[in-house]
Amino acid sequence: MSENNAAQRVRLNKLIADSGLASRRHADRMIEEGQVTVNGKRVYELGVKVDPTADRILVDGKPLRKPLSQKYYLVFNKPKGVLTTMDDPHGRPTVADYLGEVPARVFPVGRLDWDSEGMLLLTNDGDFANKVMHPKAEVTKTYLVKLDGQPQPHQIEKLKKGVSIVGGRVSARHIEKIKKSGDNKSDKYEWYKIVITEGKNRQIRQMFAKVGFDVLKLQRVAIGRLRMGALKSGELIFLNEVAVERVFLADDPEEVKQKRTYKGRTASVKKTAKPASRIRVKKESKGR
Repeated sequence: MSENNAAQRVRLNKLIADSGLASRRHADRMIEEGQVTVNGKRVYELGVKVDPTADRILVDGKPLRKPLSQKYYLVFNKPKGVLTTMDDPHGRPTVADYLGEVPARVFPVGRLDWDSEGMLLLTNDGDFANKVMHPKAEVTKTYLVKLDGQPQPHQIEKLKKGVSIVGGRVSARHIEKIKKSGDNKSDKYEWYKIVITEGKNRQIRQMFAKVGFDVLKLQRVAIGRLRMGALKSGELIFLNEVAVERVFLADDPEEVKQKRTYKGRTASVKKTAKPASRIRVKKESKGR
């Protein structure tokens, strides 16, 4: 193998991520599940390196696209009853139904459960997605939670100190009781804002179950210091570099109390997301 050939070889999962098909973590799962072939041979080994210019790489039998030069970063307000996936064999609604004329294939960064709603990042930048989801990054996620009761201070303190759930031990970085405008007043229910850094499956529902409460409604409203603000259910917006960097700034009690708003949204691309057959994108002039 020549030095030039060796220098241009890259990890297979990175190449898949750079193509905009999936995050590196998802690419690893594709490889482990035998969905990827290199020069006609199915690859299962994580960490294998390939030559993008010489090797023929197929994912699910389709040629891998060349790495994308244009990177896109979006926030989508996922409605309840929509899957955080790009396709579903059972024909259920997915986030892909709302992407309309987004000018590239993008994928979700992380996930929200079927019965949860709120802020979801989408991108075609695999490195960005990997950085957001890596446990060492400790990216904060902020949620509004409606409970079927009123937790006592010692129960809230227990969640801050940490509880064991399926997937490991987790804790709340911050919790505070809030008043939710427009919600029917009842002594039976309470709303809380909770900030976490982990991303275990159904983590918040499991956490509150450990102290005896069911979550009736769950909405993610921020990732890092990037707020969802007034973005309506089913809407999406493109982000510029300023907004993207806010993802990596940790949320804290002082930030939680501030008005939720975007800083760094691009004025020319906000639109209401609808199924692709109905969406229309109108760009405003740069001067607006």
